[in-house]
Amino acid sequence: MASIARSLRPVAVRLAPRATPMTARTAFRTFSTTRMTALRKYTKDHEWIDLSADQKTGVVGISEYAAEQLGDVVYVELPEESGSWIEQGDGIGAVESVKSASDINAPVRLKIVSVNKLLEEKPSTINKVPEDDSHGGGWVAKVEVDEAGAQQVEALMDAEAYKTFTSGDE
Repeated sequence: MASIARSLRPVAVRLAPRATPMTARTAFRTFSTTRMTALRKYTKDHEWIDLSADQKTGVVGISEYAAEQLGDVVYVELPEESGSWIEQGDGIGAVESVKSASDINAPVRLKIVSVNKLLEEKPSTINKVPEDDSHGGGWVAKVEVDEAGAQQVEALMDAEAYKTFTSGDE
């Protein structure tokens, strides 16, 4: 037993951290994640909008609950980038699954700035990460919101209220 301890001792000494001079700069790596924001709101039709802090831009998608209820998504009709304002509740796209089809409605008054082209190629992304607004996520459109749209956001449900709403919806 003593021979094993003696043979491991030099390894332990070699693996000991080296002293670094005080002038050495410690490198650290930052990680990016999808931001959690208090400004994500949900509609009763199971859409969400993640509004930026300045309340002028946002991201729109369908909720995780809606994606689960739809089942395997096979087609997503993306909104058109027309540059015109769309009123709250108007249809901006559609989602088709093996079970059913459902419209995607504007959660607030908005203008479509860009759409998630990934959903045309891989509509099942909506099932995997429906509420992810990062590159590669299941978001549907990036939008511009005017003052009227920003005011409409206040009437939508926060995450806790939406969870309560969907638990009674089953």
